[in-house]
Amino acid sequence: MVWPRIPFATANLVTGLTIVRTNCGVSLAAYIFSFFSFGWGMIWTVALTGVYDQSCGDIDANADPSDETNQCELNQPAMFGLLLSFYFTAEVIKNVVHVTVAGVAGTWWFSPDEANSCCSSAITSSLCRASTTSFGSICFGSLLVAIIQALKQMAHQARQTDSGIAVCIAECILDCLQSIIEYFNKWAFVYVGLYGYGYCEAGKNVMTLFKNKGWDVIIADDLIGGVLVLVSIVVGGLTGGIAVFIESQNDWFDNFEEVATWIAFIIGAVIGLVVCFILMGTVSSSVNSVIVLFAEAPSEFQENHPELSNKMRAAYLAAHPGIL
Repeated sequence: MVWPRIPFATANLVTGLTIVRTNCGVSLAAYIFSFFSFGWGMIWTVALTGVYDQSCGDIDANADPSDETNQCELNQPAMFGLLLSFYFTAEVIKNVVHVTVAGVAGTWWFSPDEANSCCSSAITSSLCRASTTSFGSICFGSLLVAIIQALKQMAHQARQTDSGIAVCIAECILDCLQSIIEYFNKWAFVYVGLYGYGYCEAGKNVMTLFKNKGWDVIIADDLIGGVLVLVSIVVGGLTGGIAVFIESQNDWFDNFEEVATWIAFIIGAVIGLVVCFILMGTVSSSVNSVIVLFAEAPSEFQENHPELSNKMRAAYLAAHPGIL
């Protein structure tokens, strides 16, 4: 039953793209925060190196590997703290962008005059709310995911030395919990961005909204994520091909001889993937916001954006007659 839902998913994507294109400054904000993430990753790596040196600096590399007195044992509490800080900061940065995009989408939906330019007031005000009054909610939801991610990583490390069934089950359970909470956060943070609700209240309102309007099955309509991933892969392939062409016209990788072409392709593909994934992330956040707003405020959509509203209504009614 996927084919009947494609027109509605397409209409959602078109509306989400319209919001991002009209307020393209929100993509710039996403790239800026990505640089923050990169900087944090560098700092974290330095801290991890310090913990490793503290724990394993006295190990004799030439000693017998079977000598149990010469084994590297990392400080587990310190490692958990490092992992927690890494995942928590990464989640916070990601969710600040998500909440900002949701706020911009809400302003575009209800007050389009305030969200109709590259650096509109909707972008600055939404980013300000996400970084101040809504920051506590963002941190709380991010902390839940970060704790599970850190525990899962610790379980994964434990499985390298202990292949027991208990460790495998623990890792599987943690992976399931992470997926559930991340999915919940995706919708809860839309409400945080739209109305400034607290984390728990936002999640409750999202679930109540979809349940009351019979939209439980409509969440499955999120076919757009696969499309955005596919677009990113295509862009990565194209940039990799461009890098290969540039390499063939220069001598930058001549020292690598046979693998020069592959190195150029990988570098180009990674750059293309990273740049595109960041942009597609803003589009995904915009589409999530559109789904919630279309369920809650269709009349405002019809009033402010009649052409897009008519297309979404027609596509939705064609796939789910009598529900709207």
